[in-house]
Amino acid sequence: MSRLQFVADHLHAFEVKWLCAVVEVARSSFYAWLAGAEGRAAREAADQALAERIRAVHTEDNTYGAPRITAEL
Repeated sequence: MSRLQFVADHLHAFEVKWLCAVVEVARSSFYAWLAGAEGRAAREAADQALAERIRAVHTEDNTYGAPRITAEL
């Protein structure tokens, strides 16, 4: 768990200012991280979809390595 995620998880119980001081991160960094949550979620979903496609190609032919899998995608 990252320090920023810790702050986000405990927002309901404590002030952001205090949490950021405890975990030694700037409030501006926390709010910037929080604003980028949607983009991170989209990238994680895209990475997951790509990983599934790679597994499917590899399952079809176990002799395929990275160059052939890349060409297949």
